[in-house]
Amino acid sequence: MLVYRGFSQEAPDATVLTIGNFDGVHLGHRALLARLKEIAQSKKLTPTVLTFEPHPRDFFARESAPARLSTLREKLELLADEGVAQAYVVHFNARFAQLSAEDFIARVLVESLHVRHLIIGDDFRFGAGRRGNFALLHAAGERDGFTVEAMDSVTLQGERASSSAVRAALAAGDMDRAARLLGRPYSIDGRVVRGDRMGRQFGFATANIRIKHSNPPVLGVFAVEVNGLGGLPGGMRRGVANVGIRPSANKLPRPILEVHLFDFSADIYGAHLNVRFLHKLRNEVHFADIEALKAQIADDVKTAKNYFKR
Repeated sequence: MLVYRGFSQEAPDATVLTIGNFDGVHLGHRALLARLKEIAQSKKLTPTVLTFEPHPRDFFARESAPARLSTLREKLELLADEGVAQAYVVHFNARFAQLSAEDFIARVLVESLHVRHLIIGDDFRFGAGRRGNFALLHAAGERDGFTVEAMDSVTLQGERASSSAVRAALAAGDMDRAARLLGRPYSIDGRVVRGDRMGRQFGFATANIRIKHSNPPVLGVFAVEVNGLGGLPGGMRRGVANVGIRPSANKLPRPILEVHLFDFSADIYGAHLNVRFLHKLRNEVHFADIEALKAQIADDVKTAKNYFKR
């Protein structure tokens, strides 16, 4: 998949386009992307996505913005997996936020991305003051030579598949519900970095994984599967992970992800791993002393292993 920053680079060919934040790339997004690929094949257009970084809600109200389900890298990888051929990543800043709906259509859709067919979600709004809507796009399309269609929401067991629904499921520790809405287990990608080796002192060596989520949507202790160790026997590994600030030992200013892999001792510093969160074991809590913490870690490992024996 080709990735462009901004929209100054004109699309080399006519496109079928969809626009959105695509945070988490859940089932609703995936239905829209399946339609994008279908239209691309039938009309011989390039399947293209226009997305934003940072998330507009991060720009307008950073302090109250929701937890991000995916980093930009994770999102682009997921979009590529769904058959998107090119992605335009627009830096959402004050200048872009002030762009009128009419200028967005003329400068971005028509002049830069050469849109011939546009697919949007049923709640899509755009342009300064969120003035742009389906009616405005339809009228512009008749004038400028592109067609527009709106996709209905995807529902599962009466619940709309949305990023906010996924966040709510993760916050509640309902990993099965989150997985249903996403169409896959929730996961975090990151690179293994050197830590303080405290887990090794407790008898449970951990891989410390750098995450970009300053406000991760999951906190606590989980049974996990880890991918990214392809050169090692078995490839995928199971383990137990903690996402948090370690309140009982060297409390941290922001959450980190630590993973203890079962029956594993190889040096994996620098590896880029994908951690899939399958089941929540407990919340992160403060322990009175290190011995109590060590006992709880041993119990977490036992509980996680029992989960995988089901």
